[in-house]
Amino acid sequence: MPWVVGILTAVVYAALSILRFRRFTVTSWDNAIFEQAVAAYSRFEAPIVPVKGPGYHILGDHFSPIYAVLGPVYRVFPYAQTLLVAQAVLIAISAGLITALGTRYLGGVVGSIVGLLYAGSFGVQSAVVADFHEVAFALPFLALAGAAFVEARYSRVLLWSLPLLLVKEDMGFTVAAIGVALWLAGERRRGLALAIAGVVAVGVVVGLVIPHFNSGDTYDYTGALGGESGVLATLAAEPQRKLLTLALTFAITGVAALLSPWAVVTVPTFAWRFVGDNPYYWGTEWHYSLVLMPIAFVAMIDVLARRRRLIWPATVAAVVVTAVTFVDSPLTTLAKAETWQESPRAGAAEGAMEHVPDGAYVESDLGLLTHLVTDHHVYWRGTVGDAVPDYIVFDAMYSEDDVVEYGRRTHGTTYTVIFDEGGYVVARRGGAG
Repeated sequence: MPWVVGILTAVVYAALSILRFRRFTVTSWDNAIFEQAVAAYSRFEAPIVPVKGPGYHILGDHFSPIYAVLGPVYRVFPYAQTLLVAQAVLIAISAGLITALGTRYLGGVVGSIVGLLYAGSFGVQSAVVADFHEVAFALPFLALAGAAFVEARYSRVLLWSLPLLLVKEDMGFTVAAIGVALWLAGERRRGLALAIAGVVAVGVVVGLVIPHFNSGDTYDYTGALGGESGVLATLAAEPQRKLLTLALTFAITGVAALLSPWAVVTVPTFAWRFVGDNPYYWGTEWHYSLVLMPIAFVAMIDVLARRRRLIWPATVAAVVVTAVTFVDSPLTTLAKAETWQESPRAGAAEGAMEHVPDGAYVESDLGLLTHLVTDHHVYWRGTVGDAVPDYIVFDAMYSEDDVVEYGRRTHGTTYTVIFDEGGYVVARRGGAG
């Protein structure tokens, strides 16, 4: 069953991601950012990401060197979809690991159900439709560290926790929380050492490493904690939304996860999200709950393995809650005919891209940003800075500007419209010749 669940998860989420990409479904600029970084790694170059701004070094934004391992894969398969499939595979690996853990301790039937509940959890689904993010690399390590915790193999907990420090800077606090879980399990020396290591790592990365690569010699997200309102006021903002996120995270485990010391590993992620001044952090959308899912389901297995009378009540409750979250969820779109069909605007989108030669320097809004990155040097209109692109590609759904006037005003030069169809407009620098 671990293999079945893992392969099924990979196939379903890869299909969902690729179908969304094929339909030009726009989520954000993130996939474009990560593709530019991975493409640079594949050439053994510094991860400069023009989408974030001319000359922008991505390690000056977030410390996530781990996805450089995708460089060789991207060298062979240089497509935006490569990152989407890679994320599906990472999720699938964690799903297989959690299913394996569940079947060992809860039996084949319940263990398989738990693995499927994890694979279909709201945090995983929301992350997939938000396109690729580096935090997907945390899932296998969290599953492996959690499995080692359940098995009381505490040296292995340390072994699998440390790579999390390469996933993202905030993972240092998650590593510290794993140390706290070890402390609660009676592993005082190891727990204290890991907690200290995690906090120190955050200090070094946020205080020294990221500012070194940042053009402003700083960490750009320090002010996000509390924002202008302050930490306490931000924490108190929209309490219903935050409580729903908190409750749902544990409700999908039949609330069993709350009884495990491993549940403490969720605390840092909830903490920075709820005191962050970005409302997107507070809800169940986007990818922000992704790392919470393996933690919660490992905690569930940990409890049910020790309190076997709770196995079926918790499992049934988890199935019911998860079934509710499936209403109008991303996975249900696979049952809709339009998901498998081309977008009505696909022809116009492809026509627009055909008018931009490979290798050209292009400025784009969100409309075709992720589709242009593979074969072009792409800037986003919001961070183009002083770069002067050869082409401007706008989608009327995101940019209402007259592209010729925009080019003259923003770049101080003349642009000529060479394509205008289906809401997509392409303008080339220079005259009509």
